[in-house]
Amino acid sequence: MALAFFYLLGVHVKNDFKGNKQALPSKYCAVCSRSMCWRKDWAKNWDSVLYCSDACRANKNRASRPAARG
Repeated sequence: MALAFFYLLGVHVKNDFKGNKQALPSKYCAVCSRSMCWRKDWAKNWDSVLYCSDACRANKNRASRPAARG
């Protein structure tokens, strides 16, 4: 509703995300090998993100072993 109001006023509202989540970058967790999609919270440090969760960060000593998937 608010976007329509700005459109009628002729104000350009920039929205790069078009709802296509497949276009977002992704990488695999170093511990559990799960796929992680880009999050807005990670925008400034996406290159340094290695773990999908706090639990995987706590178990980072397991990162050298291959993850068992079942």
